[in-house]
Amino acid sequence: MPRNFTETERQQFLAGKHVAVLSVAATDGRPPASVPIWYDYTPGGDILVNTGTGTRKAKLIEQAGVVTLVVQREELPYQYVVVEGTVVDAATPAPLPQREAIAIRYLGEEAGRAFAAAMNDAAGVLFTIRPDRWLTADFTGDL
Repeated sequence: MPRNFTETERQQFLAGKHVAVLSVAATDGRPPASVPIWYDYTPGGDILVNTGTGTRKAKLIEQAGVVTLVVQREELPYQYVVVEGTVVDAATPAPLPQREAIAIRYLGEEAGRAFAAAMNDAAGVLFTIRPDRWLTADFTGDL
């Protein structure tokens, strides 16, 4: 049986570099939207995600005001953190320092800055998500 992460462990895991899956309810007769996404998180803080303003994902996030973020380790030992959260801010245009921080987190300093700069002409929105509920599992002891 997996064990739950402690609060510190779940925050550290979420702060690690993982590609998340963000899910948001749909109102257009389609199932919920679930998409891979880069994010930024500092333990004890909010989750930041950046996306284009005209995307289906952005429109649904704005409509729903709540999302689920799933972050997992896909190799042994399996671990995951699921966060249900409330959108507490939507900054448009997405501020460059936050866009750069997210890109640098995933691509490194040079490539991250270049990626963020290449997106300067694209309209973006930075969503701030307050974690409300957590679900965690750590299968480390099951191996």
